[in-house]
Amino acid sequence: MARLTRAESQARTREHVLDTAYTLFLGDGFTATSMERVAEAAGYSKGAVYSNFATKNELCLAVLDRIAAEQVTQLAAAMGDAPRFEDRIAGFARWADETIGDSSWTSLEVEFATANRRDQQVCEQLAQRRRTVTDALADLIRAQADELGITPSLPADTAALTLLSLGIGLGVQRAFDPTVPVQPIVDLLRSVMSGCP
Repeated sequence: MARLTRAESQARTREHVLDTAYTLFLGDGFTATSMERVAEAAGYSKGAVYSNFATKNELCLAVLDRIAAEQVTQLAAAMGDAPRFEDRIAGFARWADETIGDSSWTSLEVEFATANRRDQQVCEQLAQRRRTVTDALADLIRAQADELGITPSLPADTAALTLLSLGIGLGVQRAFDPTVPVQPIVDLLRSVMSGCP
């Protein structure tokens, strides 16, 4: 087996630290997870962790990036490429019911944002990430509309922001009360994608 280059070794260490932080942040939350705990759980020195992530905030933002990428990928897969509009809506409804309000990542996002609400740099980072997720959702709406040959009732960017905002609100509510239905967001997507105002 070939020996890893320094860059490969560094990338592997970074990925392992990120994997470990992902598990700890989702399991125990932002406040309870220290960089020292991440280092210990990953089997590295604190220096190895800090050489990959300068701060706990930077590490948590990387975890939140991973969660967002996973969710966008899962959402696209759930809607799929079924030829019928209703099948795609049903896929979205299943994804929404299984995902919106997942208490671990919803709590992490809220806790992290709340803990850093006075840190302008973190707020700017979170705003940029929100824009990235909104853009990804808008792209998904455009792709779905093109494939189905429909004209959405709202511009894709507006629809994406509206859906994301409703999803966040439902997610926070469902994190403490899983009986809150996801039907409002399903109905909103159906309305947007069916061209009905």
